[in-house]
Amino acid sequence: MLLYDAPMPAPNPRRVRIYLAEKGLSVPMLSLSILSGEHKGADFVAKYPAGQLPVLELDDGRMIGETIAICRYFEALHPEPPLFGSDPASMAEIEMWTCRVELNYGAAIRNIWIHTHPLTARLVKHQYTEFGESNRPLAHAAMMVFDTALRKTAFLAGDSYSMADIALLSTMGFGLFIGVPIPEEADALKAWYERVSARPSASA
Repeated sequence: MLLYDAPMPAPNPRRVRIYLAEKGLSVPMLSLSILSGEHKGADFVAKYPAGQLPVLELDDGRMIGETIAICRYFEALHPEPPLFGSDPASMAEIEMWTCRVELNYGAAIRNIWIHTHPLTARLVKHQYTEFGESNRPLAHAAMMVFDTALRKTAFLAGDSYSMADIALLSTMGFGLFIGVPIPEEADALKAWYERVSARPSASA
């Protein structure tokens, strides 16, 4: 197999690298430059028409995209330590928080990145700056939801580090890179971010 990767600060490839590091798994990787458009090159798109990173190429030629799908593939092969939950309730709770990271916070960060950041100005046909800026309150509100949860539990979906934390860490790290700070009043979220950023896997 081969994992098509991209270097920092790309958040989605980092998400898979953190997951693999937590699992203690080593996977062959090929790094492509998103800013140089290597993932949109003719040869890569011919192999994977979505033209997105990361993507996992299996030995039989099948291509698995989307970070959660990639991680679930490895989870099925290597269930320990469990990062998607170990019983129905924990599995559902991790899924719930992962969806909230992706659909609420992640979507806002993506819109801010695409429509306001100077690095993306040359990658998209048109930036709708007002729309991008309108997502900043949405990102703030999402972070406050996470802060509320983290005032009750050590990690986002309970007492154990999980895929939900990996999703939030990678997205929040990218948010900080593009200028979306953690709210001043979000003490629990800031403490969580410091703790999970200190894990060895966070440097993957």
